[in-house]
Amino acid sequence: MKIDRLHISYQGQSLVDISFELKNSLALVGQSGSGKSLTLKALLGMLPESMHLELEIDAPFELIRGKSLAFVPQNPFTALSPLTKISKQFFAPKEKMKTLFKQVGLDFSLSERFPSELSGGQLQRVIIAMALSSDPKLMLLDEPTTALDPHNREVVIELLKRLQKTMGFKILFVTHDMKSAEAMCEEICVIKNGRVVESAETSVILNQPQAEYTRVLIASNFLNREYRV
Repeated sequence: MKIDRLHISYQGQSLVDISFELKNSLALVGQSGSGKSLTLKALLGMLPESMHLELEIDAPFELIRGKSLAFVPQNPFTALSPLTKISKQFFAPKEKMKTLFKQVGLDFSLSERFPSELSGGQLQRVIIAMALSSDPKLMLLDEPTTALDPHNREVVIELLKRLQKTMGFKILFVTHDMKSAEAMCEEICVIKNGRVVESAETSVILNQPQAEYTRVLIASNFLNREYRV
């Protein structure tokens, strides 16, 4: 799958102008304001009407959210209605719900609880199960481990990698954390101010970074986070 060009502008000002290839799993890495979130919103069809999008894609499937395209947000604590039981927010037949809960390692009885009754790790796995319900071809991940403690972060990353192997979807992982990018993806694309700085296999980026910006990202590793258990 190739993004031949993704260009976002606002009132004539270019905000993002990037191209990249997604073979299997790709981390889009950059600081806040680099254009990561805008790129995700563009692919999800969620850009504000005031922004102009030019998108050229070479892919064997059409990007349709809820069908070929699934999304896992950053914060599982705000992704669901706190006043509604999980089963009522899961738009899939009961038998498929059971299968998906098993695939993400959750007891199906949790579906009859309210989101506030689950831990952060459990809730993020519920969100992943919901994303899988459409049998997607591409999974967009918006820093899905940032709000989790180190143990649950590792669990969620390993879960997503295992699910990718068994279900065959591609992963586009947006993050500012090089460690998570290394754990999750085969390739990394570094962006700054809406432009690609460099892109290569993960091991190459981490061991032989070409740009000073990339070296700074690796050195800092963005360790200041908020954890929720």
